[in-house]
Amino acid sequence: MTFLSQFSLLFLSLFYVFTFQNILCSNLSQLRCNEKDRQILQIFKEGLINSSNNLISWSTQQDCCQWQGVYCDNTSSRVTKLDLSYQSLQGSVPHAWKKLEYLFFISLWNNNLFGEVLEILSCWRYLEVINLEKNEFFGVIPNNMSKYLEVVILRSNKFEGSIPSQLFLLSALIHLDLAHNKLSGSIPQITYNITDMMVDNYSTPLLAEDGNIDFYQKGQVYDRELDLDRRTIDLSANKISGEIPSELFRLIRVQTLNLSYNHLTGTIPKTIGGMKNLESLDLSNNKLFGEIPENMATLTFLSYLNLSCNNFSGQIPIGTQLQSFSVSSYDGNPELCGDPLKKCSMKKIDVNRIEQRMKEDGEFDEESLYLGMGVGFAVGFCGLFGSLLSFRKWRHKYYRLLNRMYDQLYVTYMLKFNNFLNREALQ
Repeated sequence: MTFLSQFSLLFLSLFYVFTFQNILCSNLSQLRCNEKDRQILQIFKEGLINSSNNLISWSTQQDCCQWQGVYCDNTSSRVTKLDLSYQSLQGSVPHAWKKLEYLFFISLWNNNLFGEVLEILSCWRYLEVINLEKNEFFGVIPNNMSKYLEVVILRSNKFEGSIPSQLFLLSALIHLDLAHNKLSGSIPQITYNITDMMVDNYSTPLLAEDGNIDFYQKGQVYDRELDLDRRTIDLSANKISGEIPSELFRLIRVQTLNLSYNHLTGTIPKTIGGMKNLESLDLSNNKLFGEIPENMATLTFLSYLNLSCNNFSGQIPIGTQLQSFSVSSYDGNPELCGDPLKKCSMKKIDVNRIEQRMKEDGEFDEESLYLGMGVGFAVGFCGLFGSLLSFRKWRHKYYRLLNRMYDQLYVTYMLKFNNFLNREALQ
């Protein structure tokens, strides 16, 4: 075979290969959208009021993977991500949504959607990120959500009931925001297993890409970039009561902790000193009391602190970190003193320390009190009469005193008795 014939044969082979590939890719692009997923999303759109007409592509494009905010897996053609943030959507989420089986990311941030959506979303077993902030969703948070969750933002809705303990067993969780809802009950008193908030040597999170998600840090909104290196817990502005579990302060990789505007009681657990990465702490507007733990002065990264409007007492621990905050960080605690507040008197410090020890060790019970009184009476009695028996002069003086008191009582009694008889005779 000549060189020209070989070249022609090679050219024809390459031509057929590229032609077939283009035809195949064209067919795949036409069939990219999974029909079941497309129908589910279409049902959702039909139940919406979209006044801004942001979802016009959901009508003009046949392929749902080309729709606004819809992302598909290139291999399976299934919908894996929905980002419909800030689209001015009104309506409810249909129950058919639970059939979007491969969804790992959903953000409905800042719309006017309503309904009991969480029961539907709990069916998504591969979900890693959920952001429902600023909607009108209600109901309770289920205890059977995806074990792969890394980001849970349910802020500014109408969710109620207690916080499910399962949320603190999600090993990959890095951001938990349940603020501004109607949650009640106490913070779960369990052994937490949030590995990515507890262990310094942690594995890379499952989430492989950034997203547009609001993050609230240091008392203000910073940006909408999903920072996989930050660890945040925000349970503020609810109706949560009870004491703060010491386990919460064992999450040593947490950088932002906000429990403000609740009904929390008790003291700050001393385990807070181990949160060496803590940058923002807000415990304001609760019913917390007792002294501020001394080891809080070792939180060297702390740049935002708010302990105002509680019942803290005693001296603010001495340390450049805690003294660097303004008065507003400690306002509303009448029994709290020390820089940057008024100076503490030594008497007040001693009294507060005694009261703190009594709270830590347990107050005296009635049995101990009565026992102490009995022992004191016995010691005093024995001391008095022992002295009388030992010293002769004291004993004579004591007897003369008793005789004098007896005579006075006898005379008084007889006078009263005679007067009584005379009145009876006259009547």
